[in-house]
Amino acid sequence: MELNFSSKTYNGITAPYALWMAVFIVAPLLIVFYYAFTDASGAFSLSSIQSLGRYTDTILRSVYFGLLATVICLVLAYPLAWIFSKTKSGTQKVLVMLIMIPMWMNFILRTYSIMVLFEETGIINNFLRGLGLSPLHLINTSGAVIFGMVYNYVPFMILPLYTTMTKLDHKYLEAARDLGANGFQVLKDVMLPLTKSGIVSGVTMVFVPSVSTFYISQKLGGGRYTLIGDVIEMQFQTAYNYHLGAAISLILMIFILISLAVMNRAGGTENGAVVV
Repeated sequence: MELNFSSKTYNGITAPYALWMAVFIVAPLLIVFYYAFTDASGAFSLSSIQSLGRYTDTILRSVYFGLLATVICLVLAYPLAWIFSKTKSGTQKVLVMLIMIPMWMNFILRTYSIMVLFEETGIINNFLRGLGLSPLHLINTSGAVIFGMVYNYVPFMILPLYTTMTKLDHKYLEAARDLGANGFQVLKDVMLPLTKSGIVSGVTMVFVPSVSTFYISQKLGGGRYTLIGDVIEMQFQTAYNYHLGAAISLILMIFILISLAVMNRAGGTENGAVVV
């Protein structure tokens, strides 16, 4: 049975999505651009853009924390995704469900759960005291902020890697071993190229929210490690300087778009070249 869609029918189907994009994507972006390049009187001004130099350290810290959290997520997720893909179909469903269940919980509640673990009188330190050991200073540290990023975003790294690995043709791995490749060579020359699309997807899905997060740094960092997301929230919620907040948001958006373009270019096609 052949289905023919006219251009009028196609336009009718896509019209609601176009309207949605116009209202919730295009319009907010135009508002950001307007506030970023105007002053309090509404006149064209570059003062907000020029003042961004004061936040260079904050931007670099955000990028550093985001990159570190992304690398940790990749190191943790890659073997886990491989283990998931090697199990039986029923077991795979259970394991994926266990990964997804924490994501059903509100983001704020997940962050508070880490605070309960890391506080000076939290579960971990109370357990150490019970063993007669000295408590650890875990909360309000850079490590706590990065841990919060990893905990909240590691499922977004596992799922695309798992999806890619389930489609992996294991004949390539067997051929590499038959040709004398050791475990490291199989990983470097076969596994990584064939799962590159999953790696790029996971890195994108983890790095973007990590570099722009703000709530994690406030609650787990105790305000000591201000990130770019914190500055944006401060401008809109406390300082009421919408123009500076929009300018910082614009720069962050441009940086994220550039990062996405670089990672998508690095991803290439799903089946990369394999050299053994």
